[in-house]
Amino acid sequence: MMLHPERSDSHRLATQLADDLIGEGNSVRLSETEAAAIGRPELGCTLEMLADSVDLAVSIGGDGTMLRTFERVARQSIPVLGVNVGDLGYLTEFEADEAKGAIEAALNGALPVEERLMVQSRIERADGQNDGTWTGLNEAVLEKKSQGHTVRLEVTIDGSAFATYAGDGLIVSTPTGSTAYNLSARGSIVAPTHWSLQLTPVAPHMLFDRSLVLRPDTEIRIAVLGEREANLSVDGRSVAVLGDGDVLIATRSDVIARLVTSGSGGFHQVLKQKFGLKDR
Repeated sequence: MMLHPERSDSHRLATQLADDLIGEGNSVRLSETEAAAIGRPELGCTLEMLADSVDLAVSIGGDGTMLRTFERVARQSIPVLGVNVGDLGYLTEFEADEAKGAIEAALNGALPVEERLMVQSRIERADGQNDGTWTGLNEAVLEKKSQGHTVRLEVTIDGSAFATYAGDGLIVSTPTGSTAYNLSARGSIVAPTHWSLQLTPVAPHMLFDRSLVLRPDTEIRIAVLGEREANLSVDGRSVAVLGDGDVLIATRSDVIARLVTSGSGGFHQVLKQKFGLKDR
């Protein structure tokens, strides 16, 4: 179980759900920090043990909590059920009053599980050394590090030179992440179960400013040109700084995220509410 670190309603619901699940013969685990936060330290375990032999991960918070949950459990193919206790999000499909019933249904295999593509990022330094690999459910973003300046980014797609962008940065988004930062940068909205990668410029200083929807097996190489550095963030978490000649290599990850849903077409309903769309 994963919690929003600052929401008391998340903590209260987690305590209630933990008591109910344990009372029905289930075992419950939280990180040591989160177990202490709800006053149940006996449920705490190390992060390394959190996803060991687990049937279901429950995220209680908003989309940010969901992203942290997937970061911890996606490699073990554990399905994640999101309970919303914040603003309306795209990933948390169940409300607090539905949580108990949804968890019981998920544990009994009565709810559908969607498979979502994830993006893998790795860095190839100018000296040829590889430097880190990260996996994200939403996106990998390479953006200017210094305010007031643009950064130059040279893009190669499947080994063929495409374009050099000058601007604030570039987003490599999954379909799930198409409604996150990608949407703010005027990128395409893609159905979350679609298999593709989106390449979207952020405030480009050039005539070509379109988002590209690419095949899921595309390799996108983005090289930093010049003295202005770029910052790499994955799902909102800053992970590395790239300098002149360093390359971000973004591809589809072998890791597949598994999301428990109600099967009611929730994505389209959230879009309608977010954009105030009305039935005619």
